[in-house]
Amino acid sequence: MTIAPPARGAIVIGGASGLGAATVRALHAAGRPVTIADRDADAARALAGELGERALAVEVDVTDDAQVGAALDAAAAHAPLEVVVCSAGIGWAERLAGRRGIHAADSFARVIGVNLTGSFHVLRHAARVLSATEPSDDGQHGVVVLTASIAAEDGQAGQVAYAASKAAVAGMALPAARDLAEHGVRVCAIAPGTFETPLLAGLPAPARAQLAASVPWPPRLGAPEEYASLVLEVVRNRMLNGAVLRLDGALRMPYEPRRSA
Repeated sequence: MTIAPPARGAIVIGGASGLGAATVRALHAAGRPVTIADRDADAARALAGELGERALAVEVDVTDDAQVGAALDAAAAHAPLEVVVCSAGIGWAERLAGRRGIHAADSFARVIGVNLTGSFHVLRHAARVLSATEPSDDGQHGVVVLTASIAAEDGQAGQVAYAASKAAVAGMALPAARDLAEHGVRVCAIAPGTFETPLLAGLPAPARAQLAASVPWPPRLGAPEEYASLVLEVVRNRMLNGAVLRLDGALRMPYEPRRSA
């Protein structure tokens, strides 16, 4: 009888809540040892405790390159690493010119620092760790999944910083995939639309209902489990590489001009 080799490991950066937590659960349910890396160490430990011995929690701030490198090393020590998912990010709403003046430089830099530079830290350490792992039978060493947003293409008023950061994340997918092809590492980005996440949970019920109704089909907010399902498909399907995959129910965010009083 042939015994199947143990499943290779995964790490989810930003894995303690929202899209990341759903991805952790899906990867774990698929039999993979999972490292939950998050700035909220308590939430990461709670999720790891719930999942059991194949789950490891580590604290990481994606703006700190050394912490990101240490998290990837911890994941590789936990289990031979094959899957790296980065879902860490922050939202921000600020107009270029508004009642409070022009867009602050420091808020723009912070959004870029977390969403873009943080993703780059994950990507570069993933390249280092994955390229050093033993390849599978077809020569693949691993796969990296970044998280962009439909704001990369459909940014709304007040989203200059957020849209710029997510457009840049989307822009990294293809050149990164080409850079890492010789190392047997694939790279994709997922661009979610409006999803049930902690970012939207704080909105008033009417605003959430309006967002849900704006999705052509299905007319609702996306479920984090649907994002996680797409991550699993990227991991499974070897021909998905260098792609930015919109996950949005055909939503295209409209321009809504400010009406005069």
